[in-house]
Amino acid sequence: MSEVEDYTGRTGRNETREEQLDRNWAELLQEMRVLQMGVQILAGFLLTLPFQERFEDLDEFQVNLYLTNVVIAALTTALILLPVSVHRRLFRKRLKETLVSSGDTIAKLTLAGIALLSAGTAALVFDVTAGRSAGITAGGALMAVMVIFLVFVPIHLNRRAAAEAAPANLKQK
Repeated sequence: MSEVEDYTGRTGRNETREEQLDRNWAELLQEMRVLQMGVQILAGFLLTLPFQERFEDLDEFQVNLYLTNVVIAALTTALILLPVSVHRRLFRKRLKETLVSSGDTIAKLTLAGIALLSAGTAALVFDVTAGRSAGITAGGALMAVMVIFLVFVPIHLNRRAAAEAAPANLKQK
């Protein structure tokens, strides 16, 4: 059974607010570890490109797209590291709620960065290997899929869970 927060703020688990925040923080850190691997792979790929012979043949658009992707990779890496920095600054100050809340926002921004980086990298690879139209199409299509997966699917699942929980909440009253 899924964890659904009821109107009282309880989650159906037998835990204190501090335990819930600790669990949320641990889950958030695990999610960031998964995100970090994807960003590292894409960034590593991008950093090897200038050392390839064919890199010198890139036109101005391709070089600019490449440099944009490198900047996005660096900024996304910084976002992934940000919760650790925030935790170090807030450690032992009894600000776990702030930590978890800001970590949630940071994770969402990181997902956006990964979506941009994935679409930009695909656009670059397709542009170089199959032409400009293929690159723009691939990048745009991947960005659309990422928006569906990272924005609309979670919204849909949240609404569905809320709709399924509504009759159960009415029965409990």
